[in-house]
Amino acid sequence: MEIGEETVIGHEEILEKYDTESRFRKFDKNSLPGIIVFIVCIGLSLFHLFTAWRGPLVTLMHRGVHISVIMALVFILYPFGKKSSKKKPSIVDWLLAVLSLSLGGYIIINYNQLVMRAGMPNDMDIVFGFMAILLVLEAARRITGKEIVILAIIFLLYAHFGPSLPNIIAHRGYSFRDIAEYMYLTTEGIYGIAIGVSSTYIFLFVLFGAFLQKTGMGQFFNDLSMAIAGGGKGGPAKVAVISSGFLGSINGSAIANVVTTGAFTIPLMKKIGYDKEFAGAVEAAASCGGQILPPVMGAAAFIMAEYLGIKYITIAKSAIIPALLYYLGVIIIIHLRASKKGLVGISKENLPKVWEVLKQRGHLLLPLIGLLYFLISGRTPIYAAFWSIILAIFVSFLRKETRMSFRDILEALESGARTALGVAMACAVVGLIIGVATLTGFGLKLAGAILFLGKGNLLITLILTMVACIVLGMGLPSIPAYIITATMAAPALAKMGVPLLVSHMFVFYFGMLANLTPPVALAAFAGAGIAGGKPAQTGFQAIKLALAGFIVPYIFVYSPSLLLIDTTVVDIILVLITAVIGVIALGASVEGYLNRNLNIINRLLLFVSALMLINPGIYSDGIGVIIFILIFISGKISGKKVLSNA
Repeated sequence: MEIGEETVIGHEEILEKYDTESRFRKFDKNSLPGIIVFIVCIGLSLFHLFTAWRGPLVTLMHRGVHISVIMALVFILYPFGKKSSKKKPSIVDWLLAVLSLSLGGYIIINYNQLVMRAGMPNDMDIVFGFMAILLVLEAARRITGKEIVILAIIFLLYAHFGPSLPNIIAHRGYSFRDIAEYMYLTTEGIYGIAIGVSSTYIFLFVLFGAFLQKTGMGQFFNDLSMAIAGGGKGGPAKVAVISSGFLGSINGSAIANVVTTGAFTIPLMKKIGYDKEFAGAVEAAASCGGQILPPVMGAAAFIMAEYLGIKYITIAKSAIIPALLYYLGVIIIIHLRASKKGLVGISKENLPKVWEVLKQRGHLLLPLIGLLYFLISGRTPIYAAFWSIILAIFVSFLRKETRMSFRDILEALESGARTALGVAMACAVVGLIIGVATLTGFGLKLAGAILFLGKGNLLITLILTMVACIVLGMGLPSIPAYIITATMAAPALAKMGVPLLVSHMFVFYFGMLANLTPPVALAAFAGAGIAGGKPAQTGFQAIKLALAGFIVPYIFVYSPSLLLIDTTVVDIILVLITAVIGVIALGASVEGYLNRNLNIINRLLLFVSALMLINPGIYSDGIGVIIFILIFISGKISGKKVLSNA
């Protein structure tokens, strides 16, 4: 299906409306700002490739260079406000870019002196500390939006005015001088774990995604998805789920994924009979799910590995079954909706053939296979990302239509750096929030409040944690959403005896699902913009489609074997079977269809069946399975009676 130029322009406007990262200045490549941005982006990408190959600089220097250059690019590329020029940076923008570079330069030039006077900063150190905080807040506002910046400012004020607050959240308070030093001259604030991961793993994997896209990987995923699922019931909707899952795992942005794949899949869904809101919701739910799908998981898995001190491959392995259950839940509802409405797929003559697609572009899977091999064999994620990028370049030469020219390589280097700007700035401003939480002990206070309200009951504590994660994650990309929820909410579950990996995976899921939950359901609103549907209704439809994502985290809390933790093959098989049946029962209950239209009693019984299958146990699983089988068989019998009477 060809997309016209007017349609593409419309989708760019939708992306800019809901994704602040897309509101950048589009320079002429021959203009001075365009040339500067092009060269600096390529230089930044080459810097990260070189340090991945030879080893990073000293921690504070490496992170300082990373965020300083990125902030400079943000001030050049992103206007101050709606009325600012979108064609060229102002003098103030250039000044802010130079000041941003000076932050990293100050650390590099004075590194030895900074180390020698650690804890005893001079006045110039503090001046640069204040400047760093202000520049981070302004750069983050321009590229990530005001919500996370407002939250960061509230936390900074909280750090200072602690003694004046109610006892439940009060602390001894810190001077602005102390705050500036802590945020700029330590690895606990701006240059904390978040920027540490951004300056190593995340940047490289974003760059890897840029090279894959340049080779035509996006088109390959679309064609392969069409070939696999396009001809089935509700085919285009299933295509949206598969292609969005593939791309979402790599690119790390649910909103960008909605617009990229939705431009192709949403018109097809509407064409075969899905309503506008449902079509937009399918794309939103599928795109958000990419953040929890290995191998890349939108790069958040690398931050989780850093926080927990465990290997990335362990997290990816644990995430695979819950992610597949999430997508199964979405596909089940799509299939049931198509069955209920009699929606057919695309005719076979209009579909590509799997073998032909693999023959033309199947070699593009080799870099992903290489990435998995490197990770499984115990190599570091940095090593794996670096050599996967090199492999992507060489593999592209295997066929003429995917071959990368020197210009393509340069454009991939530029694109990767540009794409990394939003994630890096989100990590920097989240560093301020996490720095305050660490400095004041706020994370422990919030965990204590959740435990107090939960009154020792695990289920109530889980529900409260879920609500806290959805609220904290509203309007945020998945990576900063995870960082905040991991710091603020995960400790409560850990104190209840939930294993660390399980508690972090739980909060990650609900931080990610905040992209679908109104009133700030950005991914759903972007889908509604493309489909021409009502935003709020699209958001609620997306929640219904993603309902398995709200249930699965409870399953793996009560049964960690779903995350492949301390389990046997038999346990995994049993949990997987009951979980699959539970997801199907949940989908049928929500959609009101299972072989036939279901009445309210059958829908309630199926919902009970799904809930019984959440809490593992012989009796609960048995009751859940029996209820499901009885309703399924009764549907088959009633269907046969209808046919015989006809």
